[in-house]
Amino acid sequence: MIYYVEDDPNIADLTMYALRQAGIEVVGFTNADDFEQACIQRLPDAILLDIMLPDKDGLSILRDLRANPATEHIPVMMLSAKSAEIDKVTGIDLGADDYLAKPYGMMELVSRARALLRRASKVQNDAPTQPAEDAMLNCGVIKLDQAAHKIWAEDTEVILTPKEFGLLIMLMENQNHVLSRAQLLEHVWEWSFTDNTRTVDVHVQTLRQKLGEVSSLAASQVETIRGIGYTLRGQ
Repeated sequence: MIYYVEDDPNIADLTMYALRQAGIEVVGFTNADDFEQACIQRLPDAILLDIMLPDKDGLSILRDLRANPATEHIPVMMLSAKSAEIDKVTGIDLGADDYLAKPYGMMELVSRARALLRRASKVQNDAPTQPAEDAMLNCGVIKLDQAAHKIWAEDTEVILTPKEFGLLIMLMENQNHVLSRAQLLEHVWEWSFTDNTRTVDVHVQTLRQKLGEVSSLAASQVETIRGIGYTLRGQ
């Protein structure tokens, strides 16, 4: 089940209609208070969250969700007419799994919503396992411990969001090989719909920025291959 927070009734009705036609259960809310009260009664599997709300903005709601152990794991997609890069980066830094700018196509919305639900199902079904022998990944000055969920650049820890962490794992497992945006979307985000999305680009931007705050050498390992995608270069 998806909780959907949107104060514009026209957009909300159309979006919920599209989701329900696709067989997705959705409950709509027009304000933060009703949404937060509903979360106390029953947690959703995923959340679609508008940024511009009348009582409490979506970024503040997201910050509260990620600070609460009961809701920190729930996949969240931000929806907003605010399309500036800074808004996308802020949402990602706060832990959003995805960001879709209005106006959006309903086919793309449904595809991304399904990806959120798959991710939620995977989190719920994953049983604790013993750390794999190859839980440690190394590439140049970057070291990643999958079991401990930690990353270091030149022996200094780097704090990443879960999605940035997943992106870095994919790049490290395929170091020195170029991965297309479509490949990254499929494996990291579990999307099948890839038209006109800059989700990968924004996440790579924030990943490179955070690595660069610790090590310029680590940041330089993340290379853009124009017209194709990205690669992580080893030394």
